Amino acid sequence: MARVRFGLILAVAFWLALPPSHAAIVPPLSQPSWSELTAEQKRVLAPLSSEWDSMEGFRRKKWLGIAQRYQSMAPGEQARMQRRMTDWAKLTPDERKRARDKYRSLQKAPAEKKEAVKLKWQEYKELPESEKTRLKTEAARKPTPRPAPSKPAVVPKPSSPSGGPPPVAPVAPATTR
Repeated sequence: MARVRFGLILAVAFWLALPPSHAAIVPPLSQPSWSELTAEQKRVLAPLSSEWDSMEGFRRKKWLGIAQRYQSMAPGEQARMQRRMTDWAKLTPDERKRARDKYRSLQKAPAEKKEAVKLKWQEYKELPESEKTRLKTEAARKPTPRPAPSKPAVVPKPSSPSGGPPPVAPVAPATTR
């Protein structure tokens, strides 16, 4: 009897010590397609309709959360959300990636830098529309700066055209008097 109990305890201990098996892996729940959304969700998320079905599940989930909170927003917030969705839908995938990267880097920035960005944004918002338009066109003409390489570039030593060692300047013979 003691041997059976010991064996049972040992078997359970081994079973509990094993890493989770593949049966424990649950695939992420898929989010509804555009045709499966409610009329209210479609109304709120209308700017995203053309790309909804090609969107990743986690992004759909984020937008569905926004749509759920939409009714509790003030009318001004709702209008702002609609403008932002429309602007977002107009961006190319590359522009969206850059926007996400900038957002992530700003989230990691020190508080002083965040405050400086907020102040600059406030100053920009107070500019007249003509000045904003001028700045936008000016920014569109500028090439996007590329990040500096993380390693310094290795500069090869100059070599002679023949591929041999570099030429040595002739030295005048020493004269004795």
